[in-house]
Amino acid sequence: MKATELKELIALNTLVFETLGKPENERNFNFKSLKRWGLDLIKGKKQGVETYFTSQAGQHGEGESFDESGSHYEVQEIMDRMPAKKKIYAHIQMINGRSFLVAQLREGDENIEIVRLPVASILMAYYKKHKLFNLAAATSNIGTAVELVKHQGQVGKPVTFEKLPDKVKRFLREAKKIERQTGFGRLALSYFGKNKDGDDRFRLSWLLPTIAVFDLDIAEKIDKLLGSFK
Repeated sequence: MKATELKELIALNTLVFETLGKPENERNFNFKSLKRWGLDLIKGKKQGVETYFTSQAGQHGEGESFDESGSHYEVQEIMDRMPAKKKIYAHIQMINGRSFLVAQLREGDENIEIVRLPVASILMAYYKKHKLFNLAAATSNIGTAVELVKHQGQVGKPVTFEKLPDKVKRFLREAKKIERQTGFGRLALSYFGKNKDGDDRFRLSWLLPTIAVFDLDIAEKIDKLLGSFK
């Protein structure tokens, strides 16, 4: 079979499962999430004005001053809990093709931006910190949605849904549960059966909201599920 014919065959027979919707624009996080992202929440002064900001965990101490990105910071207190009546909301912002994690400390109509970091750098450190090795290996590109890609073995004609092994169908059911939790998902699967050694051959692409991956409970579920498909 010619390469172009095989490519067309795969395109026509790839299984696609969608949870319709848009990647969530914003998600509420708790104080513990900042620690999980490797950040300290700090009360202090920025350019002489009382406010809150973050820095890499353990990088600065109380009473210290430092300059960063053209601004002067004074550290008064490293917070060990959420300031009263305030909540953390975070979203993904796209700038010139790059994604940034933006988090705000919010009380009513008052928003204090406490995080603005490239998603790729903070996400990879987050994966490493929490041993999310399957997620790290599968992360292909990152926007408001993250694309997870996994593949194994030589390609061929994809099998129909009815002929999928039970473990692959279980994977699809669990993936659907995660998508319902995140509100969005698109999973494309080409399963080619087993090779002569009994190993699965497949191509998998999975889109999920990037901001949801910053919820450790969800990230751990995704990582475990990716590890089960091999």
